[in-house]
This record gives sequence, C-alpha cells and structure tokens, in this order.
Amino acid sequence: MRRLTIIMSLAIAVVLCACAGTKKDNKNMETKTLVAYFSATGTTKAAAEKLADVVGGDLHEIQPEQPYTDADLDWHNQQSRSSVEMKDKSSRPAIKNKVENVDQYDTVYIGFPIWWYIAPTIVNTFVEQYNLEGKTVIPFFTSGGSGKGETLNYLKPSAPKANWKEPINLTGKSKEEIEKLVK
Repeated sequence: MRRLTIIMSLAIAVVLCACAGTKKDNKNMETKTLVAYFSATGTTKAAAEKLADVVGGDLHEIQPEQPYTDADLDWHNQQSRSSVEMKDKSSRPAIKNKVENVDQYDTVYIGFPIWWYIAPTIVNTFVEQYNLEGKTVIPFFTSGGSGKGETLNYLKPSAPKANWKEPINLTGKSKEEIEKLVK
C-alpha cells in the first residue's frame, strides 16, 4: 500500500510539472502565452519581465544581429542608425535569435520602446518571421513621453491575419498595475 501511495504521489507531481506555464481559457483548453520584447536600453525589458510574471508567459528577447550602440540610438542625429531605419518604413533590421515553435502559443505579447511614434522596424522583422494567423497579438510599449502613435497601423500589415489588440503602455508600471491592465 505504501508503495502505491509513493507511485501515485510521483505521478501527480509529474502531471503538475507538465502543466506548469499553461493557463486554461473559458473553454477549459490549455493556452500558452509568449512575451517577446525588443529593448534598446533595458526599460522595455523590465516591463516585459513583469508582464511575463503576471501572465505566466514564456519570455523571449528580440536581439538585433548588430546590437545598437548609444550613437545608433541618438535620435537627434539624422544619420544615426535608428533615425535612418525609422525614416525607411520598409527597413527590416536582422534578428539573431528565433522563437522555437511559435505554433504552441495562443497569445503573443510584443513589447518595444516607441520610436518616432511607432514600433522600431526590428519589431516588424520579428512579426514577419512567424505565422501569427489566428493568434491574439497584444503590443505593449514603453516611452519617454509619447503615446502609441500609429503603432498598430504599422504593425498590422506585418501579420494581417492575427487578432490584434490595442497597444498597452507599460511605462513605469508596477506588477500590480500590470495585473489590472491585462485583465
């Protein structure tokens, strides 16, 4: 009898571990969430980490193949890398890492800093790498002062068959404030 109890306890532990990181939606189906983000200075990274904790999602950093330097991010310089990329809306900076098996996710949060009132074009590169058809895609952003601008108008064409939601401003938000925003 004791042996059976130990075996049953181990079986329950295995099942609980296998279910970690998933949530159930209203139809009692398991759903998985991805929180992908691009962060040039660390501000968006901090917001993404809090969000991933709140939603129980997997975290993925969108890493540029060529990292951005301080000079690249100098928006006062019209010749800086970020200025040049943002002037050319078709610019698609290369990404050095990928999400393995994006098909497993039902909901994808995509975070970024606002540059020139939209998402940096590297975010379009990320979105265009995957088939997001039918997935719920929720942009979130951080900003030094501007709002979402035309973000959604520039992101939607990169995944037109995704179920896009309005962008969420997570600038300076606490974990508790994020919990309220995502409900």
